[in-house]
Amino acid sequence: MLNYPIHIGPDAPLALGKAMEELGPSAVLVIADDNTFLSCYPRLRQHLPDHEIEVIRSGEQHKHLQTCEQIWARMTALSLDRKAVVVNLGGGVIGDLGGFVASTYKRGIRFVQVPTTLLSQVDASVGGKLGVDFRGFKNHIGVFADPQGVYIDPAFLETLSDRELYSGFAEVIKHHLIADQEGWLRLQQIEDLRKENLAAMIEHSVAIKSHIVEKDPFEQGARKSLNFGHTFGHALESEWLERSSPFLHGEAIAAGMVMEAYMSLRRGLIYPKDYREIKQLIDRFYPEIPIHSADNESLLSRMDNDKKNEHGATLCTLLDGIGFFMVNAALSREEILDTFQHYREEYGLD
Repeated sequence: MLNYPIHIGPDAPLALGKAMEELGPSAVLVIADDNTFLSCYPRLRQHLPDHEIEVIRSGEQHKHLQTCEQIWARMTALSLDRKAVVVNLGGGVIGDLGGFVASTYKRGIRFVQVPTTLLSQVDASVGGKLGVDFRGFKNHIGVFADPQGVYIDPAFLETLSDRELYSGFAEVIKHHLIADQEGWLRLQQIEDLRKENLAAMIEHSVAIKSHIVEKDPFEQGARKSLNFGHTFGHALESEWLERSSPFLHGEAIAAGMVMEAYMSLRRGLIYPKDYREIKQLIDRFYPEIPIHSADNESLLSRMDNDKKNEHGATLCTLLDGIGFFMVNAALSREEILDTFQHYREEYGLD
């Protein structure tokens, strides 16, 4: 078991209120973004003790050290001590950044996660990986630190656009591909995510991730399976973040899963049927990312500095059959370029 509670359900705000009484904080700071402050904070505020709130700008483009400085400055102005508690109310950006800020302020104060997006509810809020982007590299500066608890209210998903909702679904797809062969068959039948039992979907993904994290909390082995789709996906996300039309995290990871599924096929680890099923499901919900030959070197450079790399090798998680995985697969430049080219051919790019 993880050493902190994960509460999933409509009474999560009430459960958070009771937990805060037990924590007995000297002060409480809620960190939200300009979206969750308007759409989610009103549902939560009545369950919290007296508190301050810091609102930051939403979006991955603001997940950097300058935003951390803004929050650290506010914490310092409020004279928060080490018995204070930070409440992170938002998606993956708020959870990662807010947890990092709390874990480094005065060598660490307590925090809780209140994820409000499907992405953060099924994946980002669980596991204690925290951090911010740095010089175009995703989650380049960060720490491992556990929250005091995770409080997941599926009602917050009603505030999301379809695009945001499906961004989170990419992580659900990932969990099935690496750990649930039988569930993968059911997942392929989904046509409209709004008609699904999202609470059950969240519980399923949290159970998969929790089980993996329990075995490998500091990502030395099995936890690397959760990076499937992320070696290529993070490079794509970071590259397009600097352009006029960035892709959401899940959209980039979806493309990354197509690429890493192809790499798995190329190495004979999955069957052509498996690759086609993966691509068909992802094509149902996600746009292709328009990579061209001119993007190769920039993407390669980003992958060269991926935080998962070791001893100069670009490492990747591949599928070893549906529901199984292979971590620390070293990728050659030739293989990466071939994967880019195959992706372009699949989608009629270049």
